[in-house]
Amino acid sequence: MNRSKQTKLFVGLVVVIALVIGSAPIWQHYDEVISKVSGVFSGGFGIITKPSVNETLRVVSEESATIDVVKKVKDSVVSVVETSIAFDVFNGLTQQEASIGTGFYVGDTIIITNKHVVSDTQSTYSVVDATGERHAVTSIFRDPINDLSVLTVENLSLAPLEMGDSSSLQVGQTVIAIGNALGRFSNTVTKGVVSGVGRGIVTSGGLGQFQEELDGVIQTDAALNPGNSGGPLLNLDGQVIGVNVAMSVGSENIGFAIPSNTLTQLITDFKSGTVRQRPLLGVSYAIITPDFARNSEFPEGALVRQVVSGSAADEAGLKVNDVITQIDGQAISEDTSLSSIILRHKVGDSVSLTVYRNGSYTTIDAVLKASAE
Repeated sequence: MNRSKQTKLFVGLVVVIALVIGSAPIWQHYDEVISKVSGVFSGGFGIITKPSVNETLRVVSEESATIDVVKKVKDSVVSVVETSIAFDVFNGLTQQEASIGTGFYVGDTIIITNKHVVSDTQSTYSVVDATGERHAVTSIFRDPINDLSVLTVENLSLAPLEMGDSSSLQVGQTVIAIGNALGRFSNTVTKGVVSGVGRGIVTSGGLGQFQEELDGVIQTDAALNPGNSGGPLLNLDGQVIGVNVAMSVGSENIGFAIPSNTLTQLITDFKSGTVRQRPLLGVSYAIITPDFARNSEFPEGALVRQVVSGSAADEAGLKVNDVITQIDGQAISEDTSLSSIILRHKVGDSVSLTVYRNGSYTTIDAVLKASAE
């Protein structure tokens, strides 16, 4: 069939479809007509089809699930308020308050939030629930290993949130974030997907006030804002699968959360009275990237800039300008940092360091000590 005849046939079919539809509802005979003419075309024309029943049901089902989750958990999410004393040249010492983050109830008088939310040891803290009622924080445990804190709050009558298994997360899985956006809009809900797992990031509270390296975090495109810190990241079953911790400054829709399995271990240790210690090598360092290594005398790895006196690194004999290229055979890179490898060990563990020094490689063993934090 030549192109002219194809064109005429297409025009004729459009007329036929219009005539068949007539004044009846627009989709009433659509499927019947299309089934009769579908064999005529070989892909040269695009036909607009109505959404399938399965597609419609899937969208409605996900929306319903999201609404159900929000209804289920919103009353267990709180705003964290900081009260501090500041000096004013006109009024002297004044009390200032700010809503600075988010937390959520996990039972047994425990509220979970980020460590950087309650980092000022000179301030006092309280939480405000969904009804607007304020509750004083009676004690704070700041995790020395992760950006997490356990707040003890008495006389709470909230339903505890259920913990999920973060190890079963799949990239592309739908997640929901709830938090105190911008410190003003409590119970703000955003939705997105898991964009990645096992990420390594360095978080900062701004102007160098708080900085911490976190390993194994969840990346999501659910919109996070200042004030969301410490809020729950949830699956469609309403289970906590992460604790929102950071957003990427200057990049839209890149947020991070600490996995729920990390939180579950913290809660278990807290309840049992187990003292968690952060293992420390005792060096400050800069990462030598592949590009820099190609144009310098140094290999890829961690360039030692400072050795802490009396630390594991000091006792092992590490020196400034050493390059640590491997720890226990694992290469150090931008994606696998020295700190993230050390944090997988415990205080007292011996680690084998591959060190580049003055043009040659050597192996140094170091016994990790506890951080003074």
